[in-house]
Amino acid sequence: MTSESTVHWTKYDASIRPEALILMLHGGKDRGQQVVDGRSASWRRSASMQREIARGAQEAGASTWLLRFNRRGWNGGTDRIADARRALDDVRRELGDVPVVLLGHSMGGRTAVHVADDPSVRGVVALAPWLPPGESVAALAGKSLYAAHGRRDRITSARATAAYVQRAAEVAAHAEFRDMGPLGHYLLRGRRAWNDVALQASLRVLAG
Repeated sequence: MTSESTVHWTKYDASIRPEALILMLHGGKDRGQQVVDGRSASWRRSASMQREIARGAQEAGASTWLLRFNRRGWNGGTDRIADARRALDDVRRELGDVPVVLLGHSMGGRTAVHVADDPSVRGVVALAPWLPPGESVAALAGKSLYAAHGRRDRITSARATAAYVQRAAEVAAHAEFRDMGPLGHYLLRGRRAWNDVALQASLRVLAG
């Protein structure tokens, strides 16, 4: 198996047979062929969130798995979308048909809305997502979308996220935007608030 087809996970399992899964997708940047490793700031931010929400997820019967993308850049999206689809196939092989919520930050949020049409996925929770104008909402048909964004984000656009949610509401079962107030992009300031949104919105999606 080549490195490009390997799925790299960090896992906090609720039990041997969890009832559901929060699948986390970390951020990145527009372009970049660097291999993502344990020193990646984007991956480490999501890993920190995973550690902090894992117990609450476990108490609700949900495992929390963090995917490590093969490359740092979006690079047109094809490879990152392929990473996420391989991961979802991996989940089914290991856990069966458990319901999945995609919890994505920044580029991870953009990836999530493209693979939400997977049959295991109940919906998407997107934190400070990168959702530029014109991004497709088609994969969210019949699914749930919760998006949260801070108004001081200078990396991705809260206004673009709000507009995306408004468009997604035309096809999604539920679409909701949360204004995080004067918070920025990196999930550091207001960390507890970001973690609370991440966990509670994920559990809401899984509860249907």
